[in-house]
Amino acid sequence: MLDLRGKRLVLASGSPRREQLLRLLGLEFEVRNSGLVEENHTPAEPAEHVLTLSRRKAEAVAAQVPEGYIVGADTIVVLEGEILGKPRDEAEAFAMLRKLSGRVHRVYTGFTVIEKPSGRWMSDYEVTEVHFRPLTDEEIWAYIRTGSPMDKAGAYGIQDQSAVFADRIVGCFYNVVGFPLTRWYLRMREFLGEP
Repeated sequence: MLDLRGKRLVLASGSPRREQLLRLLGLEFEVRNSGLVEENHTPAEPAEHVLTLSRRKAEAVAAQVPEGYIVGADTIVVLEGEILGKPRDEAEAFAMLRKLSGRVHRVYTGFTVIEKPSGRWMSDYEVTEVHFRPLTDEEIWAYIRTGSPMDKAGAYGIQDQSAVFADRIVGCFYNVVGFPLTRWYLRMREFLGEP
């Protein structure tokens, strides 16, 4: 589907969800975690936030890779202008899910692709609207006890047990999982010069 012209593809992410999504496209790639600390000096505006972090992640891995296409990505949950990252502990996970209960939030994922050795790059992002039905405290704690919320923006993963929390999604489902496949694929085709 994508002609990488013999160059390798490197996913600059430790996210098993991103890895799984890229595999849906039948692509061969390697995974290298950027090791980037995500909370340091990031813009407060959501789109700029995910674009900045995705580029920093791609750059961190690109510095170690002599040739190929390096893909960095970052996902956040935004509720009325507040960015909800990954919870630090169970209490914070509970507070996040309680805030999201019965409300509409937006999921932003930014991605950056850097081509080596040229250094050519492109970035873009996707936004998806997610509506949560009202949740009970018992449902929230039962979900937290699974351990699933702890490594996810907004303390939930739409592809796991919290799938029953959302009663409406407007936009790209895969963006909520952590990588906007269609937008990335189309932008990648442009980047590769494909018609």
